[in-house]
Amino acid sequence: MKYAYLLINFLTIIFPVLLSFDKRVAFYKSWKFIWPGMAITGLVFLFWDVLFTVKGVWSFNNEYIAGIRFFELPLEEILFFLTVPFSCIFIYACLNHYVKWSLQESTSKWISAFLILLSVLMVGFYPNRIYTVVTFSLLLVLLILIQYVFKSVWLKRFYMAYIVSLLPFYIVNGVLTAIPIVLYNNAENMSKRVGTIPVEDHFYSMALLVMNVGFFEYFKSKKEAVIL
Repeated sequence: MKYAYLLINFLTIIFPVLLSFDKRVAFYKSWKFIWPGMAITGLVFLFWDVLFTVKGVWSFNNEYIAGIRFFELPLEEILFFLTVPFSCIFIYACLNHYVKWSLQESTSKWISAFLILLSVLMVGFYPNRIYTVVTFSLLLVLLILIQYVFKSVWLKRFYMAYIVSLLPFYIVNGVLTAIPIVLYNNAENMSKRVGTIPVEDHFYSMALLVMNVGFFEYFKSKKEAVIL
């Protein structure tokens, strides 16, 4: 199916967009806080995406993409960095509205410390695997900044949203890697998979989402500060 990847992008975002107008969450009112962070984060990740594509870290199956490319990237891959963050921020916002329980601050710090240690170990164990090194290095820097420099209180809520986001993550990435639409070069990753999904994808997704949520919270707090 020539437009399979495009269809996946559409299905990823259609329900969050429609449900944004639900009166209880009214997520559409928060859209203006999403776009700046998505643009900044998208530029960072698209830079690596282009580099990874050129270096052969991954490639795309021409049978399942429309054939429109920008800087070696299929249009669908560029849209992926809009549809997935939007949908996951929607999950984050819904959890904030409906679920009042939250992780303890101490638990959040332990999770961050574990992920930071894991990232250091993965970079040390796989120094020649570019996807592994870039993914865990980026996550390492982001978590140190968010947890220990900015001391962001929203991180404990993010970890909860990330767990929930794993369900659509396994569906979307499972389809992308099972067909496959995206093909990974195992010489550039740990060669370990959960089903058909490379282990690194879980942490690449976490880095992508925590950066988007961070900017979302930042721009939202700036607006609230002006109102006050």
